[in-house]
Amino acid sequence: MKYDLIIIGGGPAGISAGIYIARLGVNALLITKEFGGQIGKKAVDIENYPGFSKISGPDLIKKMEEHLKSNKIDIEMNEVLRVEKRDENFVVLTKTKKEFEATSIIFASGADPRPLEVPGEKEYIGKGVSYCALCDGPIFANKTVAVIGGGNAGFETAIFLSKIVKKIYILEFGSEIKAFESNQKLVNQTGKAEIITNVKLKEIHGKDFVEYVTYEDKETKEEKSVEVQGVFVEVGYMPATSYAKGLVNFNERDEIKVKPETCETSTPGIFAAGDMNEGVFKQVVTAAGEGAKTALAAHNYIQRLKSK
Repeated sequence: MKYDLIIIGGGPAGISAGIYIARLGVNALLITKEFGGQIGKKAVDIENYPGFSKISGPDLIKKMEEHLKSNKIDIEMNEVLRVEKRDENFVVLTKTKKEFEATSIIFASGADPRPLEVPGEKEYIGKGVSYCALCDGPIFANKTVAVIGGGNAGFETAIFLSKIVKKIYILEFGSEIKAFESNQKLVNQTGKAEIITNVKLKEIHGKDFVEYVTYEDKETKEEKSVEVQGVFVEVGYMPATSYAKGLVNFNERDEIKVKPETCETSTPGIFAAGDMNEGVFKQVVTAAGEGAKTALAAHNYIQRLKSK
């Protein structure tokens, strides 16, 4: 079946685009592996999304998903492997070998966790190494864990884990903590966290499961270790842009270049919203706003084509 528009992604950007485009009466399809994106896997309270003084990531996504499904839009739960341009249209190929065609397309699949790229990381995924505290945190009840990353994501993960684990080491590569003061205060109030800066992580060790990590103190060059049963990785995210290669232009961070006014890419008919484009501020509210912006811009693009 051919659509006027296909939206790829089920996070705040994709859902927002879906709500707007459905209300505009466009024949559209939204494809996503799962609803939620990054915030769907974080149980920390969100206190800066309009309309909610405090709400958890999963609860906010649930409300967004319900709102989307109350509108007339087709939804395909699937993974996109590749997008191709054929003549004047775009074809989306999925993991289950389905193909969908559209006049226009919105990329809104967000970003994936950035790996540490240290020995032991891959070997212990699911055996102590985790990229999702909400998913795996309960496994580490009353244990000692390390959170790698001293930004807001790392501190928010530590806040959540403090309700479950016995002790938390927050290991930060830089000499200063980058998390907001409010998050630092909350972590300090738990009484369970020890913050170590100037950390160059060397290796994750263990037998059947994680047992300890080694790191180099960047100031003294001394090698040290801490005993932990879990390692939670929070060192940023990489734009989920692999399926868009060869179609649009990227910057040096592998983010999609867009026009700020419309979020249109270098390819007419393709738009990009949220964490996968080159926007500076990666926030839930900005992702939702860009989703709305791309839907309106895509609608104008489709209408112009139909009027010719």
